[in-house]
Amino acid sequence: MGTSPLAPRLIRGGIVLIDPDSGQVKRVITLQYNPDTLSRSLQPQTVSDDGNDRSQALRLKGPPVETIKIDAEIDAIDQLETGDANAAELGIAPQLAALETLLYPASGQLIANNSLQAGGTLEILPLQAPLSLFVWSKQRVVPVRVTDCSVTEEAFDTQLNPLRAKVSLSMRVLSIDDLGFNTKGGSLYMIYQQNKERLAQRVAGASLSALGLSGIP
Repeated sequence: MGTSPLAPRLIRGGIVLIDPDSGQVKRVITLQYNPDTLSRSLQPQTVSDDGNDRSQALRLKGPPVETIKIDAEIDAIDQLETGDANAAELGIAPQLAALETLLYPASGQLIANNSLQAGGTLEILPLQAPLSLFVWSKQRVVPVRVTDCSVTEEAFDTQLNPLRAKVSLSMRVLSIDDLGFNTKGGSLYMIYQQNKERLAQRVAGASLSALGLSGIP
């Protein structure tokens, strides 16, 4: 059955990999189906957590530590119905690999570093990965580090290629504390925070009477 031309275009969530210096897009990974839920937690960064310094009680050191978790489903049925050659040969293994390799350094870099080490190089810098951006609408384009990727494969073809899976992704938002102000990632984070502030301003202020108060005691 064809899609009605009046049906709204579905915007997908996903992850974009960019060069951390130039901002050039290196890869776009879309979620096959948007998850029904998205979990977030925010932990404030206070100056003093021991409570002994009263002058610091209301001071914040920086943006909160924010984590995001999503549970995505991947299924080969759509691709198989349209005769997709990759799905017929490999199931959803390519889609799973695209998400899992977010946590891997590139094999070419590993080989190059191994050659440097074999050649007697004394100091080898840790490998730099592309900057990951979690995209969940135009209002939420935020730099993240994937901290955990859990995969449950649920169905297989006759060659044991996965056909259906659930993927749980945990991500830590990278703020200016992690990336600095004068970087592409830091700029994107500030846009993300400023979008939140603009949204917060659109909530009408309430009166004390709504809380059962005529004034602050």
